Amino acid sequence: QDKVAATIDAEKIPDLDKRVQDAGTEVVNAKDGKGSATLSMAYAGARLGKAVLAGLAGKRRVECAYCKSDVTDLPYFAQKVAFGETGITKVFPIGELNDYEKKRLEEAKTQLKTEIETGLKYAESNELAA
Repeated sequence: QDKVAATIDAEKIPDLDKRVQDAGTEVVNAKDGKGSATLSMAYAGARLGKAVLAGLAGKRRVECAYCKSDVTDLPYFAQKVAFGETGITKVFPIGELNDYEKKRLEEAKTQLKTEIETGLKYAESNELAA
């Protein structure tokens, strides 16, 4: 997936994975409980918004987005997409995964499946379903 990440020693990946997963908590702890990790979320939102707007303006951009997808057996997933004048113009495949990534993907899909079902039920009961 990522050329630099592919060079990381495989033994370090589980610890890095955990640190990334708990990054928000680490930020709060580093701030001694006097703040949150909202800057990271704001930055991600700004990047996504900028990519969408650039695409709509005719400047193709590639970013990660959570959207309708067929890259897994779930109806929605986060993956690289291309934004163009009509919105998402291409959903890129996940690519080759190592054994650790395959295991983590299956774990994530289990949680995500429940969250998707909850969201779809909410949308149906609130007349938000497409």
